[in-house]
Amino acid sequence: MTVRRGLPWSWGATDAEIDASYPCAELVPEPAVRMIRAVDVAAPAAVTFRWVCQLTRAPYSYDLIDNLGRRSPRTLTPGADTLAPGTPFVMIFQVADVVPGAEITGVGRPGPVRRFGPMACTYRVVPVGEHASRLIGRLDLTATQLGAPIAWGDLLMMRKQLRTLAACAERSV
Repeated sequence: MTVRRGLPWSWGATDAEIDASYPCAELVPEPAVRMIRAVDVAAPAAVTFRWVCQLTRAPYSYDLIDNLGRRSPRTLTPGADTLAPGTPFVMIFQVADVVPGAEITGVGRPGPVRRFGPMACTYRVVPVGEHASRLIGRLDLTATQLGAPIAWGDLLMMRKQLRTLAACAERSV
């Protein structure tokens, strides 16, 4: 299955990013839904990746909805970049694999999997020269009947998340 082009399935991603291979695909081999979102970041890849590691601490989306009204930290949390399989990640996932400095792949935790079926995500940071990067998020899941509503909701939430992480990374340099 490929990612459908256009809203709500893809946002901000280039054709090459949409067509690229992501580790989350190996964790959900027959997804009903694939979504991808991407943003430019005016910060080096290492700085951007460090901010992606913050997703072990908070969602960085709409905090009123995703974080019970608590603001996601705007400073780096010491130790958030110490990742291992099983570490909670993006609230409903746990870390499955890490390529240090480049990508984090998560698999759905038991509660959300009961609700939405098997799911996995990959957050990838790609250098764009020395002082910029691309932040790409891909989500694969098996929830066939809820595919379109989930895609629209994910579009709003992940777009906000990626933009917030990009802004935090940019303020760090």
